[in-house]
Amino acid sequence: MSFARRQILSLLAGAALAPLAGPVRASAKFDIVATTGMIADAARQLGGDLVSVKALMGPGIDPHSYRQTRSDIVALTRAGLILRHGLYLEAQMEDLFAKLARRGKMVAVGEAVPDGHLISHSDYADKKDPHVWMVPDLWTFSVKAIGDALVETLPDTRDRVTDATEAYLARLRELQVYAETTLATVPETSRVLLTAHDAFGYFGRAFGFEVIGIQGISTESEAGLNRIAELVDLLVSRQIRAAFVETSVSDRNVRALIEGAAARGHEVSIGGELFSDAMGSEGTYEGTYLGMIDHNVTIIARALGGNAPARGMNGRLAAAS
Repeated sequence: MSFARRQILSLLAGAALAPLAGPVRASAKFDIVATTGMIADAARQLGGDLVSVKALMGPGIDPHSYRQTRSDIVALTRAGLILRHGLYLEAQMEDLFAKLARRGKMVAVGEAVPDGHLISHSDYADKKDPHVWMVPDLWTFSVKAIGDALVETLPDTRDRVTDATEAYLARLRELQVYAETTLATVPETSRVLLTAHDAFGYFGRAFGFEVIGIQGISTESEAGLNRIAELVDLLVSRQIRAAFVETSVSDRNVRALIEGAAARGHEVSIGGELFSDAMGSEGTYEGTYLGMIDHNVTIIARALGGNAPARGMNGRLAAAS
């Protein structure tokens, strides 16, 4: 048995016994642990004041490389419900989830998206692209799975959770329509989205954009010199003038591309910073799922020659260039 596996087992055993060391404090709210901010936000929207939701991965955190902490293991062990994404997004936590699945209720909400809607990728020979939240219509499958999990776990709250779920789904539909109409204003020749890693495949398919990620689906993959050189050639030959950085991924490779293009006499600017695998700061509109996607759609449209209000769908964005 590896050291990492022994450590997980030890921590799980310790976490299970920890509540016995002191008095048990009753809580009026049901404890949920979610891996990503997007999942946590949906759980809060649907559960309201019935639930207390902890997100393991906050703003700027890359879920592909995230490794659980001791406090994470304690929180996961004590939670009444664990909501993870699945589809191998939380790749470094797979062993831990396999052990926790035998201990209590756990739902992989990303895997609620029907297989026929998922995208395969060469980075994952036997797996699918996990970035389904990039399209509101796809994210509705995961939101419904969260609602179902809440109702199953807290059956007395069925009517309240069902009403909240329907209201939230209506907001997702409004967001989908905003994305479709706004992104359709980008000239067809400009619909090329070049980003730090390949997180926008579903976005591109849904809204008619060619998506080019410097790294693969996982940020664990590396972009070699040959890949950078190929993309510089692409930028120059196709006269692509904007690239986008991501809040949860280093901008090193994007800036290397821009410098490479500049050396060839072609100017490429940073079109903006996008939210890919994590939302914005807590307490902000961009720190919600609706705000995250509103921001991305608005930034992309404006940077690539489309028409979008500077402050987004509901006039709530902090800033949009």
